[in-house]
Amino acid sequence: MTETELPFGTPASRAALATSLGVPLGPELLELALTHRSFAYENGGIPHNERLEFLGDSILGQAVTVMLYRENPHLDEGELAKRRASLVSSAALAEVARSIGLGAHIRLGRGEELTGGSDKSSILADTVEAVIGAVYIDCGEDEATAFVLRLIRPLLENPDRFGAAMDPKTSLQELAARLGRGLPSYLVKDSGPDHSKRFHATVLLGGHSIASGDGTSKKQAEMAAALEAWTMLQQPRINP
Repeated sequence: MTETELPFGTPASRAALATSLGVPLGPELLELALTHRSFAYENGGIPHNERLEFLGDSILGQAVTVMLYRENPHLDEGELAKRRASLVSSAALAEVARSIGLGAHIRLGRGEELTGGSDKSSILADTVEAVIGAVYIDCGEDEATAFVLRLIRPLLENPDRFGAAMDPKTSLQELAARLGRGLPSYLVKDSGPDHSKRFHATVLLGGHSIASGDGTSKKQAEMAAALEAWTMLQQPRINP
């Protein structure tokens, strides 16, 4: 049996994932990084990946900021900030996760599994950040920074593939116009306490809901929803 044939969710498959990621990440920490809170709650409240996600978000932001600053001496602060926001967005990170097949390895609760959680942009993006945090803890700052840059480079080097992830709202607007579907609009709801709000955005075309997304800010949720809608409209057989 080859690595690509290993059953997902097994220690062997997680070892294969670590190898494919190119980091000497220990199995226990990788398993924690792949454990969504829905799985943890259904299994007696075991630890989940949100603390690692918190750490990984910081490491990601620093690595991308330093890279953009060093490699783009001609750009002003505003343009640098815009590019950083695109590169660290939930929509972009979700596409990175899909490109490395990360969703198949995430440990999800039954409810999330049944609703396609392994391909939800918010879950994929959060898991990427958790893996980054795990790499930092297990392998150190230099290894974590190098890992982040390996993940992010394709966003810069392959605009045809990742263009929608970099600016999903504009990409959706342009695609909807080409298809004669009109301008998209967004309905956003928030939940949770003020210090830990979550946002849920729904994309409307012609008054009809076609996709949704989640995030820790209104902007993140709208971008995630826009990318889901853009992906759906690329598949005529299931167009709403």
